[in-house]
Amino acid sequence: MSLIIQSALPDIAISHFVHSFWMLENNTGKEIPSTLLPNGMVDLAVMNIDADNWEISIRGLDTVPSEVNIPIDAKMYSIGFKLLAVEYLFGDSIKDVLNDGKIISDTIWQFKKSDLDTFENFCFKAAEIIKSIFIEEIDIRKKKLFEMIYSAEGSVTVTELSENVFWSSRQINRYFNQQFGISLKGYCNILRFGSSFKHISKGKLYPEQNFTDQNHFIKQIKKYSGVTPKELSKNKDNRFMDIVAIIKANSKND
Repeated sequence: MSLIIQSALPDIAISHFVHSFWMLENNTGKEIPSTLLPNGMVDLAVMNIDADNWEISIRGLDTVPSEVNIPIDAKMYSIGFKLLAVEYLFGDSIKDVLNDGKIISDTIWQFKKSDLDTFENFCFKAAEIIKSIFIEEIDIRKKKLFEMIYSAEGSVTVTELSENVFWSSRQINRYFNQQFGISLKGYCNILRFGSSFKHISKGKLYPEQNFTDQNHFIKQIKKYSGVTPKELSKNKDNRFMDIVAIIKANSKND
């Protein structure tokens, strides 16, 4: 009996909208207390309520760690979306679900039972659904803005972004606050924090992103996780699922 976690990257056709696909299955025979960490993604989750019923929900950005319990026999598939997907796939703001989630209609996200039999089936069907959604031409400023943010893993200044996409910092911040409920700088800080997981999971407890110094690094990690980098690295009782998932992914790729 074990906790099963799988992940997969999207094909290039939808990579500007999707960060990754995930599956979690709790076969441990017990409820698992866990902490959700801010990672810069908007998650659409499909979770089993019982053998024949699945619930679809969307979770907005997290800016603080959140305590959750993973039920016995829970099985969940999820899509980790990049922020560009909010406007062009969902067509609505998610600021009302900052640090929270809500059940959504399955008008678009229709999964048949066979689509949820395996992780591979889910990834295939999810990609099909995304590709079938009619998308208006993407604003070139927004596309370039997010390309820069993600390629830098959040380690980029608001001024630098504004100058490169020819969009004032005031307008960008208005867009971020209206769409996502957070400022551009706040989002970049969270993305930089999330990108540190892969180093911390390997026991590298010094900054590898654009942190001012070691003290700044420790303060930022503690701000978004509630613990020090050392405690996050130890991950006692597998409390932080993001770290568990990264370690499993690393062992799979080694």
